[in-house]
Amino acid sequence: MDIVPRQKDNIIILYLSGDINIDASNFIEAVGYYLENGITDIMCDFTNVNLVDYSGLSVLAIAYKNASNHQGRMKFINVPLHVKNIFSAVCLDKVFEIYESEELALHSFKEDKVIERIKKKQLRRRFKRLPIFIPLQFKLRHSQDAFHEGKVYNLSAIGAYILCKKIYALGDILTLQIKLMPKPGYITLEGKVIWLAQKELMPQLYPGMGIEFYNISPKLQEQVVQFVERNLSLESAAE
Repeated sequence: MDIVPRQKDNIIILYLSGDINIDASNFIEAVGYYLENGITDIMCDFTNVNLVDYSGLSVLAIAYKNASNHQGRMKFINVPLHVKNIFSAVCLDKVFEIYESEELALHSFKEDKVIERIKKKQLRRRFKRLPIFIPLQFKLRHSQDAFHEGKVYNLSAIGAYILCKKIYALGDILTLQIKLMPKPGYITLEGKVIWLAQKELMPQLYPGMGIEFYNISPKLQEQVVQFVERNLSLESAAE
């Protein structure tokens, strides 16, 4: 198989021609070369590919996996129908990203970058942790018991640590009511007990439970994010 490369911005386009079979290991080598040299966005043009056999499928899968392992992206364009049928027969059409044209694939690379930036921003927001001391009520989910009282010791969009006398078992799902001041009332959400304080190791946090929010809705999570960010901003201003 012959490979002719062309670079466009930070994307390498590989124009493939001939047969992709057991003798096409140069494709794996070419992909590896670009990945090792920091080019992780790779587009492969199949316009002049005559044949892909089962050995060739392994070659493509290895190169595709190598790109993923380098946090890269590989996209296929202009794939002939007979090659698409082979991909479909072994369910690789659900793995490989296939586009009808170079233009569409280039646009998808740009979309990927936008989505990646949004995800990184969301993750940074989700993991900000606020040290705070606010009221909390909790009980075992679906139980008829009265709510127990506690205090949230720290809070993030994915969970909280609560100081409390009543302790539940690891894995228990609780109904939580947290008072996000200055708003009146409590917000209600669910949380799973994921760790318990040990008196010998953490006497200042004993007794207490680490809680991971469970099936939290985007709306509620955004409320928690805004509360955390608002109070972190107030702390920074006070300093």
